[in-house]
Amino acid sequence: MSNKAIFLDRDDTLIEDTGYINSPDQVKLLPSAAASLVELKQMGYKLIVISNQSGVARGIIKEEAIADIHHRLKTLLGREGAYLDAIYYCPYHPNGAIPKFSKESDLRKPNPGMILKAANEHDIDLSQSWMVGNSYRDITAGLRAGCKTILINSSVRPACKKVGDPEPDKKAVNIREATNIVKMQHLQEKISGASESKELLPVVETTTAKSTGSVTDSISALDAAAVFEQPETIAEQTSSNAKPAHPEKTHRLLEEVLRQVRTGRREDMFHEFSLAKLFAGISQGLVVFCLLLSLWLLMDSSRSVTAVHTSIGYAIVLQLMTIGLYMLRDGK
Repeated sequence: MSNKAIFLDRDDTLIEDTGYINSPDQVKLLPSAAASLVELKQMGYKLIVISNQSGVARGIIKEEAIADIHHRLKTLLGREGAYLDAIYYCPYHPNGAIPKFSKESDLRKPNPGMILKAANEHDIDLSQSWMVGNSYRDITAGLRAGCKTILINSSVRPACKKVGDPEPDKKAVNIREATNIVKMQHLQEKISGASESKELLPVVETTTAKSTGSVTDSISALDAAAVFEQPETIAEQTSSNAKPAHPEKTHRLLEEVLRQVRTGRREDMFHEFSLAKLFAGISQGLVVFCLLLSLWLLMDSSRSVTAVHTSIGYAIVLQLMTIGLYMLRDGK
């Protein structure tokens, strides 16, 4: 196998994740997605999307709509000079509502089926390839297939790690930083290859002046400056002779900030109602009531000390119950 590839998750890796996308109009590229793919393609990688689409099995979306969505994705990328080599998706889910798609499948991530299928059809060397995605399902699938992996772990929507989930090879905040990681790895391989080639050359003593630099030094100096670019979420260092930021890059940075704000608001809006939280609130109110009651009983000389102790005891029990309910809610 001679080709190498970047396998990419779709939602929240290349396009905004608004839930189950069921219309081409909902497809919006993330900032720097297209530019990053262009750079990866220039390094000789095939670009292949690997996506779970359980909405088909659940009856939320039809395969025809997915085809339209992916056509829209290709169109938006193509306008910026980025082109995908293939898109694979898995429509199956064991708890689906459509009998045809309601089953387990080796294609569904975290299983590596889609990656292995793509590798077979596109003659890909998986040991030279990367799986990039924003969930540990992507990482598990990539590692099982034999790829190197990068987890896109945004501070706004961090990846949820479960017990037993493997660690990725690298982590990034977005597709831009993931691309930088691949570029640096690519540079290191070039430097390593140049060093090995230098060791194979015969040693010849001459009377000429000493060389001012090795092959490794020249490659490192030239390529490192040309290859590496800071991720757009990290502020660039300024200097007295620095040129003004390019308007297009500034616009993309603002789009990224706006997307993260919207994502955070959307998560707050759809935070699920919790009965544990409701009962915890009621219990906390009763704690306050019991403490006020005990204070009133303590100030009334005609009341016995036993009544005060009883009221405080109820307050303690209710407070412990409140803490337990909050812990139950947070553990979900």
